[in-house]
Amino acid sequence: MPSAADIDAAAERISAVVSPTPLEPSPRLSALTGANVYLKREDLTRVRSFKLRGAYNAMAQLDASERAAGVVAASAGNHAQGVAYACRAMGIRGRIYVPTRTPKQKRDRIRVHGGDFVELIGIGDTFDAAAAAAAEDVARTGATLIPPFDDARTAAGQGTIAHEIVQQLHGDLDLLVVPVGGGGLIAGLASYLSERSPHTSIVGVEPAGAASMTAALVAGGPVTLPEVEPFVDGAAVKRIGDLPYAVVSRLGAEIVTHSNLPLVAALRRDGLGSAPFGMAQVDEGAICTAMLELYQNEGIIAEPAGALSVAALESLAVHPDANVVCLVSGGNNDVSRYGEIIERSLVHRGLKHYFLVDFPQEPGALRRFLDEVLGPDDDITLFEYVKRNNRETGAALVGIELGAAENLSSLLHRMDVSPVEAQRLEPGSPAYRYLT
Repeated sequence: MPSAADIDAAAERISAVVSPTPLEPSPRLSALTGANVYLKREDLTRVRSFKLRGAYNAMAQLDASERAAGVVAASAGNHAQGVAYACRAMGIRGRIYVPTRTPKQKRDRIRVHGGDFVELIGIGDTFDAAAAAAAEDVARTGATLIPPFDDARTAAGQGTIAHEIVQQLHGDLDLLVVPVGGGGLIAGLASYLSERSPHTSIVGVEPAGAASMTAALVAGGPVTLPEVEPFVDGAAVKRIGDLPYAVVSRLGAEIVTHSNLPLVAALRRDGLGSAPFGMAQVDEGAICTAMLELYQNEGIIAEPAGALSVAALESLAVHPDANVVCLVSGGNNDVSRYGEIIERSLVHRGLKHYFLVDFPQEPGALRRFLDEVLGPDDDITLFEYVKRNNRETGAALVGIELGAAENLSSLLHRMDVSPVEAQRLEPGSPAYRYLT
């Protein structure tokens, strides 16, 4: 568990390459919650994420022989950029393993930051596959591994964010909302605040499809998830780090549910006992909605993991007038993903639905569907149909965007009383995933 003194030393060590990131008030989120909400803009670092802090702090402490042997890292993309930047800045050779699904934008930025000092290697579909390849490389070559989260030096570097927040905030930090992937970030922040701001409540937020810290708290120790949803690539980790788990469990983190939400997210202004510490989850659709709202309202380009804290904020029980900081952990988002982001957001908000519709193979069938089934504010956004002349009906995949989520029940009623047969595809079902 890194100490506050370790983190203060890390802040001094990385100061030459990491300038303090802004702590910006958010009028929109403040009005939504009634609290004083601030955004810690880690998307504005040199590599557009907080990962430079931990990577540089770890590499700055290598001795001459370790530097000469070169470094190896595994990453979903952001840690790789931090390591690549540090390699070029320090003149250290490095090999970086990333999943083949790492967005092109992140892979391109790794090459830019590392230049000729870094070799980028894509392998496997997940971070864990890349991590296994990096471990094998270290065993074979004797290079030095720079862990993305399960390392006290890395966690201390990430903890420098808390060091900055305490200095920047005019008043007490009542609640800090933090994205959680492998756990190095929350380990560093919680370690620092437990010493320097013990009244601060902390809520860690994981994507529902990769909740490895929550699984560890349930099991009493780190466990390997059988699979993870890779969409939130910066937080899609099958197994939480041993060090982050030790820190979080030692500080008494609880799993946030509706029954204990006030306990975990409430503020301890009386100064009695330790502040609440909780782990929450949000689904990928809510993350996409938060990404779009950050872009449209604050002009912030957040990657999926970077929007985790904001996505969770609406569901937390926040005390009025509290000082709340949401950490925007990164902004490395590939613009080509925005089509999928909009789609997932619409589904999450109850506005987008898909149906398999059996149309009679006769003139005017589609016109009747438009006139008798579709509502005045509804829109067909997808229509895929293959006519089969040897059948009386032909199935079409129809995507419908509603004018309002509450219009779904009336749409379903009109489908039931119409002559066409329609089957709704439920989000998450195999047929839904295959067809959409």
